[in-house]
Amino acid sequence: MAAALARGWGEPVLCTDSGSGRAAKLVAELGGEVLTNRELARAADVIVLAHKPAQLDAVAGEIADAATGIVVSILGGTTVERVRAAYPHAATVLRVEPNTPAAVRQGVLVFAASEDPGAEPVKTLFARLGTVIEVPEKLIGVAGAISGVGPAYWALLAEAWTDAAVRHGLSAPQAATLVRHTMAGTAALLEHTDTLALRRAVTSPGGSTARGLDALERAGVRAALSDAMDAVVTP
Repeated sequence: MAAALARGWGEPVLCTDSGSGRAAKLVAELGGEVLTNRELARAADVIVLAHKPAQLDAVAGEIADAATGIVVSILGGTTVERVRAAYPHAATVLRVEPNTPAAVRQGVLVFAASEDPGAEPVKTLFARLGTVIEVPEKLIGVAGAISGVGPAYWALLAEAWTDAAVRHGLSAPQAATLVRHTMAGTAALLEHTDTLALRRAVTSPGGSTARGLDALERAGVRAALSDAMDAVVTP
């Protein structure tokens, strides 16, 4: 996720890793510098915590005294209160759940609601990566169960839809192009209308779309999405 954010911003970065070499690859791509955690904490205006949630205390133990500016956490299942306790010297602590389309500036950036005046410039920074949404922190897990995991769901749907078309004779590249652009065009339409109106506009009584929708309903598509939400929000 850190790489997606950096690619979306498209500017030189200060970054670290735990020895994987990914930081060096990102710097080679975007420019910037690979630093130690402590060097980064001293040099960065905004520190984005993108490590594993279980590493919070270990990383904070290295850098908390040097992190006196803005700390932004993208750590799953980790409250602002928990991060603030780990970074007591930070002027501003924020929590955001981004998603991978941020890499192409089509992301969704879900912020836990904050009254901290330092939040606004951070939201402006993240708004360059897509759409910023603010929700009460208690609902950030629900929001993430839409946008955070959503790209994987859409990819699965696109894969299955493409496979079905190939089974009926289309080439895989043709089918993938049709699926991809149909999904993108529909998303653009939904910016101007609601789901029910769009669905009704496409669906003629007794027509092919009606038959396809009936098949999806009988296959349990609504229940499957509801079950997926439950599985993510309450694992």
